[in-house]
Amino acid sequence: QVLLVESGGGLVQAGDSLKLSCAASGGAAGSYAMGWFRQAPGNEREFLAAVSLTGSRTHYADSVKGRFAISRDNAEDTVFLQMNSLKPEDTAVYYCAATRLFYTNIATDYSAWGQGTQVTVSS
Repeated sequence: QVLLVESGGGLVQAGDSLKLSCAASGGAAGSYAMGWFRQAPGNEREFLAAVSLTGSRTHYADSVKGRFAISRDNAEDTVFLQMNSLKPEDTAVYYCAATRLFYTNIATDYSAWGQGTQVTVSS
């Protein structure tokens, strides 16, 4: 089973950028497609972006398309989420997750999850 650890969250101002990282270990991390989700208090977990095994294909939710970019470095077993033009409504706990499927935006299709990293955007 692949283990995932997110980092890079924090408190930023509206309009700022932030880059999240997700380090994968164990379980042949490079054999999984990866995704990023977020969850704000009182809301369901929301799909943001997914990247294929090689990184050649990506998919984004409409809510972040054009502002967020997912990428991966398989040599370092790390997945990234570059977030630009952040808005207060982007405030949430951000999770990376691993799946055998690409592409899927359904949380239950992801078999491994990190612990999450908090992103807070002030106005």
